[in-house]
Amino acid sequence: MNAPVSPSAAADAAKAAKAAPPAPRRGGLRRRLLLRVLPVIVLAGLAVGGNWYWQTGRFLAETDDAYVQGDIAVLSPRIEADVAAILVADNQPVTAGEVLLRLDDRDARLQQRQAEASLAEAEAAIATARETLAQMEAQIAAAEAQIETARAEQVRASADARRTEALVGGGWSSRQSADQAIAAQRKADAARQAAEAELAVRRQALPVQRAQLAQASARRDQAAAALALAGNTLSYTEIRAPFDGIAGNRAAQLGQHVRPGQQLIAVAPPPAALFVTANFKETQLVGMRPGQPAEIRVDAIPGHALHARVDSFAPATGSQFSLLPPENATGNFTKIVQRVPVKLVLEPGQSAEAIARLRPGLSVVAEIDTRADPAAPRGVFAAAAATLGLR
Repeated sequence: MNAPVSPSAAADAAKAAKAAPPAPRRGGLRRRLLLRVLPVIVLAGLAVGGNWYWQTGRFLAETDDAYVQGDIAVLSPRIEADVAAILVADNQPVTAGEVLLRLDDRDARLQQRQAEASLAEAEAAIATARETLAQMEAQIAAAEAQIETARAEQVRASADARRTEALVGGGWSSRQSADQAIAAQRKADAARQAAEAELAVRRQALPVQRAQLAQASARRDQAAAALALAGNTLSYTEIRAPFDGIAGNRAAQLGQHVRPGQQLIAVAPPPAALFVTANFKETQLVGMRPGQPAEIRVDAIPGHALHARVDSFAPATGSQFSLLPPENATGNFTKIVQRVPVKLVLEPGQSAEAIARLRPGLSVVAEIDTRADPAAPRGVFAAAAATLGLR
């Protein structure tokens, strides 16, 4: 059992406890120190953040309405035929000019042979027309010589007729001889007229033959064009890659009957040839110019930023290229901030591994630095150090 305590002793102990000073609390000291330091830290943070925004942040235009894009070529046949061979697999890299699909070319080869035969026939027709023309020119020359012969015979017959008439008048020749001489003269006149008529006929036939030669030449040109067209048709049986890229979206099947305009396969450009289309608000275009640096962050490549530059601006807002452009001249009007597509091209010399992972259609967050000096410090503390003159 505890010993009893006298009332006087308890009273003395209570007075001593009241007279002694209270022991200091450690938690209260920390609170007072924090209340003094915290405003300084907040003000310093606000100053650094405000300085960064004023120096850098307000010049950075960012949008998440951006996508990786590329000039994808969708290949279609130009003739109607059956698919004879598929020479590439899905997602296979291809080179420019490489044969991707081959169509049945039997009909095209027969058309080419037919065109070759028509061209040979036209060439033979031209040769025949030229030889005929040369023959007609020779016949004209012979007709001209025949006229000279007829003229000489006409002169001789006329002279004989005059001499015979003179002899008959003097009694030195008979009337029969005179009649024969006159007949020979008339025959010579008729022969000359016939020769001249023959020459006229042959000269008139000469332009006709030259026209036939020109017609044969035109048929030769037509046959040559048909042969070239047949060659083109034969070349259309091979569907080739238009540029280096990656084959994909193959819809053609072996033995399938295809028609012109039907989509068979697509070729996407290589990752290095891709670009970014960023749709910035019209209010973000202030100070934005071609050549300014940009930073893009692809959702499919987290933790890795790619560098690009502004290449060009679209000639109109995206709404103007839509299927049904807005018509604000009718009805009630509600102003909507428009977006303008901006093309960003990748800078060379970046990580080949990251570039190789790019694919058209990937979502991107794009940020463009519109400062007058894009090489100026961009980080928060770097901007503060530059402001204080420490860098």
